[in-house]
Amino acid sequence: QVQLVESGGGLVQAGGSLRLSCAASGFIFSNYGMGWFRQAPGKEREFVASITSSGRTTNIVDSVKGRFTFSRDNAKNTVYLQMNSLKPEDTAVYYCARVTRWGTTSRDYDYWGQGTQVTVAP
Repeated sequence: QVQLVESGGGLVQAGGSLRLSCAASGFIFSNYGMGWFRQAPGKEREFVASITSSGRTTNIVDSVKGRFTFSRDNAKNTVYLQMNSLKPEDTAVYYCARVTRWGTTSRDYDYWGQGTQVTVAP
């Protein structure tokens, strides 16, 4: 069965960096685009970034553009979200998800990981 397992979250000071990983299994990873979403307390889940199956194209939300980088290693069935210059407003649970169609809404993704908490202290 399809499984997505995130890791790499934690507590970091503002201005710091974290790298999130999402390990995939149960499907042909290199055939699918992937995405990251996040959900802060009391807020709706929001799109962060997506990447095509080849990794050649990414779409990153303006609020993190220039600070976050999305990449993938198809040999390892893993995607990565490198987060630099973190701000307190980046605090959220981060989820990876599998693309069904290229887009930025939850409906464009069919399988989700359990999430990993990122907390950025002021």
